[in-house]
Amino acid sequence: MLTALLIAMLCVLAAASAGFCQGESAPRLATPTPAQAAWQDLEVGTFIHFAPNTWTDQEGDDLSLPLETMNPEKLDTDQWAAAAQAMGAKYLVFVAKHVGGFCWWQTDTTDYSVKSIPWRGGKGDVLADLAESCRERGLKLGVYLSPCDRKHGAGVGGACATPAAQADYNALYRRQLTEVLTRYGELCEVWFDGSNVVPVGDLLQKYAPTAMVFQGPHCTIRWVGNEEGFAPDPAWNAVSAADAKSGVATARHGDPSGEVWLPNECDARIRNTWFWNTRNASTLKTVDELMTMYYRSVGHGAVLLLNHTPNTTGLLPEADVRRGAEFGQEVRRRFGAALAETFKPGPNLELALPSPTSVDHALVMEDLAFGERVRAYTVEGWAGDRWVPLSSGTAVGHKKIDRFAPAEVSKVRFRCLDAAATPKLRRFAVFSTGSRGTEALAPTPVGAGEPHVAWTWTAAEVATHWTTVDLDLTRFCTEATQYEACARRGSPDPAAPRTDRSPRIPWIRSPLRPSGQAFRGGRRPAPS
Repeated sequence: MLTALLIAMLCVLAAASAGFCQGESAPRLATPTPAQAAWQDLEVGTFIHFAPNTWTDQEGDDLSLPLETMNPEKLDTDQWAAAAQAMGAKYLVFVAKHVGGFCWWQTDTTDYSVKSIPWRGGKGDVLADLAESCRERGLKLGVYLSPCDRKHGAGVGGACATPAAQADYNALYRRQLTEVLTRYGELCEVWFDGSNVVPVGDLLQKYAPTAMVFQGPHCTIRWVGNEEGFAPDPAWNAVSAADAKSGVATARHGDPSGEVWLPNECDARIRNTWFWNTRNASTLKTVDELMTMYYRSVGHGAVLLLNHTPNTTGLLPEADVRRGAEFGQEVRRRFGAALAETFKPGPNLELALPSPTSVDHALVMEDLAFGERVRAYTVEGWAGDRWVPLSSGTAVGHKKIDRFAPAEVSKVRFRCLDAAATPKLRRFAVFSTGSRGTEALAPTPVGAGEPHVAWTWTAAEVATHWTTVDLDLTRFCTEATQYEACARRGSPDPAAPRTDRSPRIPWIRSPLRPSGQAFRGGRRPAPS
């Protein structure tokens, strides 16, 4: 009886100090599938954008380029794969078909493809070459297959103007997807940029049951919500069932209590465009800029997909390759060897250093098989005769990297302050990187710009009956981010207090720039 009472008292004390008890029953938390967990362990991938518009200095194919002028005579997928590997990427996603509809594989569905260009006498197959290059280097391969197809009359998400046109395009797209899924080995990811109205669930289940699916009703990962390589902090892995079903959820929809595991992917550009052009060599990002991306993507528990783009010869520019390699080398320099680490699963962990040592980074990982349990934590160092705070946060998830001002300590500990259930940690490590700019990063904003008035109206204009109004919002959608449409009564002044606000309208990734050029940053309301 006394023993049972003591155990109960200890449990109460633990719950009071850490927000949980070792003996408690865990709530039902979302957990990843084995395929999702394996994909999150990849952490860094390489995107490859290449299309007819590479020859026209545009971000999208306007179908104006004569195909006989496309001859990437030096194209070398081994170079692409080697560049990805040097960058530290574990997988590569190739844009096999962008919004124009041009196909880089030997498709049987259209002549708007590699069969109609001089390269290798029309017999070449970039996807086949790339699949072999990736296999030789141990890289996983993913494919971007645009549902939007200007050549065949399909708009954003593969939507067509008439039922007859939709049926024809559905058949064509399903054949294309079947070719890609069955001819080139196992794929780790399939991109449906802008969502996908074409029914493809049966094909994915049959031919790629473990591939991650980006957007659409069958998605298993989600777009972070910008194209700058930044995830918010916290970036929760779970979302509500309704948001998951929409197929267009972003990091803004993260919910630690959500029912569905849907991790974030941060796609980003090494230059300021997705496709190579003759004007932007000077926009190549610095190593410091790429490291900031790394901290705010991988360091916030997301996966970073960093773009490389071949020029008209088919090769990646040497400067871009060098910069990617420098970035990968810097990640390895900072995090290749820890001063101390443990792989114990406990909620509170302590690392002893051989002697007082300067530390400036802490890395924590949860065992996601048990869900995302940590809700608040602190990292502290033993300095002389007391514990001093080094960093703190909320979400840990797959990986959280905290950087802070250098501190000389002899011990470092991780303490969970609040949790949905007893935390199951996977790794806790500390580093001394000596890197520049070791001050803590400012919180990454989820995104909120200045409001703009799109339309004003009077009671006389809308009367007392339902009125349909078509508004062109493209002039406001100039960045690759998320947008919110609101309605209010009263003054049309954007700075005026809101007296009535409509529910948020969901927006999806659209590959159409207002000018007609391809752009993943445009948005349109998701179909209701």
